[in-house]
Amino acid sequence: MSNIVLFEDIFVVDKIDSDGKKFDKVSRIEGRSQNCDMYMLLDVNTEVYRMRIGDKFTMALAHTLNLDGTPDTGYYTPGGRKSLADKYEYVMHGKLYKISDEGSGKHLKAEIYVSYGGLLMMLKGDPSYITQFELDQKLFLLMRKL
Repeated sequence: MSNIVLFEDIFVVDKIDSDGKKFDKVSRIEGRSQNCDMYMLLDVNTEVYRMRIGDKFTMALAHTLNLDGTPDTGYYTPGGRKSLADKYEYVMHGKLYKISDEGSGKHLKAEIYVSYGGLLMMLKGDPSYITQFELDQKLFLLMRKL
């Protein structure tokens, strides 16, 4: 399954809507990961998945939900088929639209930006955790509170 999940870590919510609340049903959370020291901004639909400051959650980015690693077809197929989503509480599907670098030398940080139907994510940190991502790549974001 490790070839399915491109990134996974435990995050803690540090701030919510630090620039003010822009939408009724969406909050922008900020958090830092425990193992990889990655910083994340993420828009979450709070009508279906409420987040609070101090919440600890695991977040994974995967290229498919199929446990055998086969690419996602883009169609929802109901039924008894097990998927990676079964292990998580909140799942979004989106597209990586920007990869950039900031700083230089040992202070170099890489950033990826993904849009999940208008809900945005920015993940920033050590470039070694970002090398497996590609521009225009389709990604699933999966979250589960701990």
